[in-house]
Amino acid sequence: MNDLNENCVIKIENLTKEYRLGVIGSGTLRRDLQSWYARKKGREDPNLRIGAKAYTKGDSFLALDGINLEISQGERVGIIGANGAGKSTLLKILSRITSPTGGEIAYRGRIASMLEVGTGFHAELTGRENIYLNGAILGMSKDEITSKIDSIIEFSECEKFIDTPVKRYSSGMFVKLAFAVAAHLNAEILIMDEVLAVGDMNFQKKCIAKMRELALDEKRTILYVSHNMNTIRELCSRCIVLDHGKVIYDGGVDDGIKLYFGGDNEDFCFHEYADGKHKQPCDRNDICLCSAKYSGKTDNIFYDEEQIHLELTWLNHTDISNLCLRIEVSDYRRLPVTAFVLENFYSGKKGETHTQKLRLDVSKIVTGGYYTRYVFYNKKSESEPFETVEVASGLSFRRRKSSFNENKWQKSWGCIEPDSGSIEIE
Repeated sequence: MNDLNENCVIKIENLTKEYRLGVIGSGTLRRDLQSWYARKKGREDPNLRIGAKAYTKGDSFLALDGINLEISQGERVGIIGANGAGKSTLLKILSRITSPTGGEIAYRGRIASMLEVGTGFHAELTGRENIYLNGAILGMSKDEITSKIDSIIEFSECEKFIDTPVKRYSSGMFVKLAFAVAAHLNAEILIMDEVLAVGDMNFQKKCIAKMRELALDEKRTILYVSHNMNTIRELCSRCIVLDHGKVIYDGGVDDGIKLYFGGDNEDFCFHEYADGKHKQPCDRNDICLCSAKYSGKTDNIFYDEEQIHLELTWLNHTDISNLCLRIEVSDYRRLPVTAFVLENFYSGKKGETHTQKLRLDVSKIVTGGYYTRYVFYNKKSESEPFETVEVASGLSFRRRKSSFNENKWQKSWGCIEPDSGSIEIE
């Protein structure tokens, strides 16, 4: 792996994590031999629980499948996705709780993680004693903890119970105390996995404000996993969406959340249109779109000056002449962004199937996620107006910058980023 650049604090290349499915070992040698003998004879495993699936040797599951990420200093990154998408596995590997199956990770600085409520706490020790214990686990020296213990106790809101054994604490009190220790640790990277879910609303707001303060004022890097989209919006400046162990989106928070809720990621690179299912109201149906795909891509993410190479295949229902195409681009709110227009580019006979290759320059569109729509039209004669002959919802795509720190343009200003020379003093 290449050395980290000046601003990069975490770099992940082709990270994979594979798990074997099923129980490995039944607990006793006798039962393992019973199971082995039953498999050898082709019989049902006598030690298999009723209703449980019997896995064959070699059955496995890819929790992470080729993850590539770069995270810069001071970024507040929200990681979202459905259950089983690989979020917690990614954080556990970064926290060195489990090892990757393949790939490489490089990072700069100390990592403090809170992946489960009460991690590092001893039930029989008091809150004060657990502050020292938990701080030591996270890498703090005794002197560091002593110098900050008053601030930790005050932030935790547990002053009244600080000398009570934590086995008598509620789950919310566990979180408050654990977060207070992590927030005051001199770590450059903070990793949080759904730990605020059990806290009360006021304490959640307090924690989010604290994490934002650490990121902005002290340039701490935050990785935060949550199913609460409100906390993702409030805290994070960047959003990563995982699906079946892959990164399907990496960019702005609002677009990432819309993608997560919308579930429109199945047609991200290739789509074969079923006849009749994609049709929208149009004047005629002289052609029928059969498929659309991005050429030479395994994903729909386009960086910097990278252009879209699109292939469209359609069937002529009748003789067609002077066909025109308008590719409309909209954001995830379905608001128009721009359009690409191609006029009088094709003529063909009834029954012919045609594949057209196109190149779209999307370099002026700012970072974010977008939908496309394909509108085919022509006119029967010069004296008649244009008529739409086919309409189909198109592939989605995502625009990214290679470095988030270089992207000074804010999407709230608009979706088109002009060249630096677009404005001049006369």
